[in-house]
Amino acid sequence: MANNTKTPEQSPLGKTVQYQDQYAPELLFPIPRQQKRDEIGVDGSALPFAGVDIWTGYELSWLNARGKPQVAIATFRIPADTPNLIESKSFKLYLNSFNQTRLDSMEQLQAQLALDLSRAAGGAVAVSLASPQDFARERIDELAGEYIDDIDIDVCDYHPDPARLSADLSHIVSETLCSNLLKSNCLVTGQPDWGSVQIHYIGPRIERESLLRYLIGFRQHNEFHEQCVERIFTDVLRACQPQQLTVYARYTRRGGLDINPFRSNSGEPAPANVRTARQ
Repeated sequence: MANNTKTPEQSPLGKTVQYQDQYAPELLFPIPRQQKRDEIGVDGSALPFAGVDIWTGYELSWLNARGKPQVAIATFRIPADTPNLIESKSFKLYLNSFNQTRLDSMEQLQAQLALDLSRAAGGAVAVSLASPQDFARERIDELAGEYIDDIDIDVCDYHPDPARLSADLSHIVSETLCSNLLKSNCLVTGQPDWGSVQIHYIGPRIERESLLRYLIGFRQHNEFHEQCVERIFTDVLRACQPQQLTVYARYTRRGGLDINPFRSNSGEPAPANVRTARQ
């Protein structure tokens, strides 16, 4: 029986491609999530978290029925329990395939986006579109919490090692820690991905220096955004033993798209899609 599993190396990443400006849903390239989850010991049938990948599309345009260009900002919410993530360059190429596509209304576009992305992800993807009349309501804010980036430390290793994490098991706290120093690299091309991360937890007090060293350790690590956040979540959960844990990262955009994974076992709702200053 043929193996139809798609790998990141088969995606458009790092390859010269011809841009299509007519609707082409076949451009979407899904990648099974479980391949990387196996590496961190996450059972796909019993995920230790719930969550969503929140994407923002800033370069969305199409033609109305009379051929006049239209623009919008799109928000896509892809549940973490869908079997596939969608490779970002293929996502960009797919969105650009609407550039010379005539549609009767923005509602028609929204419905088509939801249908195509849901098929690629393997589950229901929510899509919302902000028209130019809504742009003034788009907000910029920073992640709430205590930033640990000013801690003065020496660093000599730039690969994530959960053994660096430590917590005071005798001191139970509820707190939110943040860092703007998250950087990882694309799994295929090695291009840098810049992000900010927020970690909210209830449990043994995480030693801040250990957490900062651990997060800086992603600096030469090659993984997709979603995979990095799931690795952070599972490593902190195992090493620090919090009763509740939420990890949320906002990455800077590339190709008109930003990706903001959210993973939590606390039951709290996913955040609103409010971009940071770097996005």
